[in-house]
Amino acid sequence: MSVAAIVVAGGRGTRLGGDVPKQFADLGGLTMLARSVAPFDAHPAVGEIIVVLPEEFVADGATMVGPTSRPCRFTAGGAHRHDSVRAGAALLSDAATVVLIHDAARPFADAALIDRVIDATQATGAAIPATAARETLKRVRTGAREIVETIPRSEIWLAQTPQGFTRSVLNDVIARGASDRAATDEAMLAEAAGHRVTVVDGDERNVKVTTADDLADARARILGPPRVGTGYDLHRLVDGRALVLAGVRLPSTVGPLGHSDGDVVCHALVDAMLGAAGAGDIGQHFPNTDPRWKDAAGLDLLGRANAILRERGWTLSSADVTVILERPKIAPHLAAIREALAATIGVTAAQVSVKGKTNEGVDATGRGEAIAAHAVAVIVSGGRR
Repeated sequence: MSVAAIVVAGGRGTRLGGDVPKQFADLGGLTMLARSVAPFDAHPAVGEIIVVLPEEFVADGATMVGPTSRPCRFTAGGAHRHDSVRAGAALLSDAATVVLIHDAARPFADAALIDRVIDATQATGAAIPATAARETLKRVRTGAREIVETIPRSEIWLAQTPQGFTRSVLNDVIARGASDRAATDEAMLAEAAGHRVTVVDGDERNVKVTTADDLADARARILGPPRVGTGYDLHRLVDGRALVLAGVRLPSTVGPLGHSDGDVVCHALVDAMLGAAGAGDIGQHFPNTDPRWKDAAGLDLLGRANAILRERGWTLSSADVTVILERPKIAPHLAAIREALAATIGVTAAQVSVKGKTNEGVDATGRGEAIAAHAVAVIVSGGRR
């Protein structure tokens, strides 16, 4: 037996909205298409993968999917689903005896599900995964929204993919599809061609991403719960030092005294990010006893901290920094500070907030003798593991 997978990604996903087709939407650092291909690439029985894309994206297919361990080829789809399946089937090798057809909008198929479909396909020629209906089902008259009848739910199953076919059954499916444009999946065409189609247990987690809410749910499932860290930094202000916040130099006759540049914005945010990831603190990674960090720029340390997060599999979702400084006023510089932080971390400025406060004359900061900053960082899973 040789198994091939055709991943159908030829649609535009208009119900989802957005600037790109839904199969290219980001799911935790990978496209939805890449996550839909991955289970087949990892499955020991699958020997080849064919991805069907809108014609204008075929050249970018390898980038959208990323590296694969199996041969993966790309081709353009057609106006209808069946046209895309036929285009994918045309690239199958002669060795493929079982063909799995999968929607690129289902990024959560797993090996056990694929196993069940392959086994049933070998036994009966055609198989699909499906889940039993749980709700009471009503047939409703279109327009009037009146119940016509109640349908026994024991007879209703909700179809999923991958759907499996032996090569001979798939040939009949393709031939039938040439004249039946109303079919919504290949199992429907196999039925119409007179083939028995077996149903195996589907997986409630094998959802199809159709709407913006579906996409948000999928991202939350992949990223998992966010983690939050806090950071704090304070430096005395002395003559002869520059006052620099996130690389932005403020007009001042005094600046923070420190081993590095004393950039409290970056230092507090570094501590918040590292703390959220359980990765220690700024003193652990950039100790003031190490000459390498003498006069180090705060943005440099921030970039290094961000790399530590990403290597541990985390990425910044949002950050909020409050600077406590009596003078000068930092309001005119807030936009530049936010932009510098965002560019260093690799996020948008909308994900970074910076605010300025005074201490109303209270303690060293209120007397203008010190500068301090508090930071909060929210991180989510999705960096390079």
